[in-house]
Amino acid sequence: MEVRWDIFLIILGSALVTFLPRVLPLMVLSRMELPDWGIRWLNYVPISVMAALVGQELLLHDGQLAPLFTNLELMAAIPTFLVAIMTRSLLGTVVAGMISIMILRYFL
Repeated sequence: MEVRWDIFLIILGSALVTFLPRVLPLMVLSRMELPDWGIRWLNYVPISVMAALVGQELLLHDGQLAPLFTNLELMAAIPTFLVAIMTRSLLGTVVAGMISIMILRYFL
């Protein structure tokens, strides 16, 4: 089997670009003592990223703001959110979301 060096270098570069942004902050921050406000701030990063991803999926369709009265995903998110709050179960939340969207797509 012949090795194509251009493809090999692309794969190696892609691995480096993926690896460095994840490892360098860990290496730098593991040697530093972060202040309490910095640690509290970092605790909100995963929640913020998830809210941005979910919000975009719920409110936009094809880059346009979806009408609220025809937005099935937003309607399915309401009972899913309630199940998430009441049960605090990831499995229960996912199942509730799947069932909600299935029912709404079947009837509407």
